[in-house]
Amino acid sequence: MMYLKGVYILLIHVKSDVLIKVGSIGEIYFYKGFYAYVGSAQRYLNKRLARHLKKFKRNFWHIDYLLSNESVSPVIFFVKMNAAKAEECSVAKKIGEIGFPVKNFGCSDCDCSSHLFKINVSLFENLCASLGFKHYSLASESP
Repeated sequence: MMYLKGVYILLIHVKSDVLIKVGSIGEIYFYKGFYAYVGSAQRYLNKRLARHLKKFKRNFWHIDYLLSNESVSPVIFFVKMNAAKAEECSVAKKIGEIGFPVKNFGCSDCDCSSHLFKINVSLFENLCASLGFKHYSLASESP
């Protein structure tokens, strides 16, 4: 059996300003707009991405708290297949050059300032393409 792995970026739409309690970080005020979240899965990439699409789940990661809110919707995944976990942080740093970090979000296992950024969508899509990321649909991987 082949295990898909890689680094992914999830484009997220926050439909209205909202205050969300995010695990141990505490309350964070999210402004209406678009956000990019950087993550990785070194096995079972499809399962990780499918989990992000579920509205009701046990909140474990910071991203779970955000995506569980009724004002928040995942929009699209960008994936770089077979990218190593270390690339997750370098991608987060690149997105940080064009976006505004949500301090300490999604980066408790590294020294990054954040893995979630409020972004301008057109700048973001251009950056994704330049970094070798492609649009990704879970349906395209079904047997």
